[in-house]
Amino acid sequence: MIETENTRILIDAGPDIRQQLLRVPFRKIDGVLVTHIHYDHVGGIDDLRPFCIFGDINIYGDEIVTAGLPHTMPYCFPKNAEKLYPGAPKLKLHTIHPHEHYQIGDIEFVPIRVMHDKMPILGYRFGKFAYITDMKSMGDEEYAYLEGVEMLVINALRFEKTHHSHQLVSDAIEVSRRIGAKHTYFIHVTHQIGFHDEANKRLPEGFEFGFDGMEIYVEKE
Repeated sequence: MIETENTRILIDAGPDIRQQLLRVPFRKIDGVLVTHIHYDHVGGIDDLRPFCIFGDINIYGDEIVTAGLPHTMPYCFPKNAEKLYPGAPKLKLHTIHPHEHYQIGDIEFVPIRVMHDKMPILGYRFGKFAYITDMKSMGDEEYAYLEGVEMLVINALRFEKTHHSHQLVSDAIEVSRRIGAKHTYFIHVTHQIGFHDEANKRLPEGFEFGFDGMEIYVEKE
């Protein structure tokens, strides 16, 4: 979750999002940015329904996401809005595009195009902070849109054994160094990473593994 005093943005809503949100104050979610439509990133959207008490929830994603969610959750996106299933979450879909500038509340962001094997997905930049998950590769042209990022959250599946759609720790380190991030947090890891503290000892300075409930403070530009 990206949060300021006035604005709250959720990135993805996986199957355990209800449990994850129990630890934070119950107040409005101003927007949900979806990286891609795989179930482990959208399977918990229905559990956002309690937050609809504050108004409709705006969900942002690329064309694959906004075209696919109505098929995945048809009861949430009826062709006739007046026929919304009673009690279903009130959601509004917004299609966004890589490299364009957007703003929700007082938070500005730019979608970045990365590849999850052969599937195009989105990462997001928020000023000096960037969030990328499920990436296997990224085109050279994307690095220009990440110039100046100082804090990076990025996926790093495990230390060894190449995966067809996720990068390894060594790949993530290389990407971070090319971007020039001062500090990088690894997410979307498997149990093969090992125990958190022991795994961190294997990383270079400026890199560490994230964990559930971790809070990172970023200075606004």
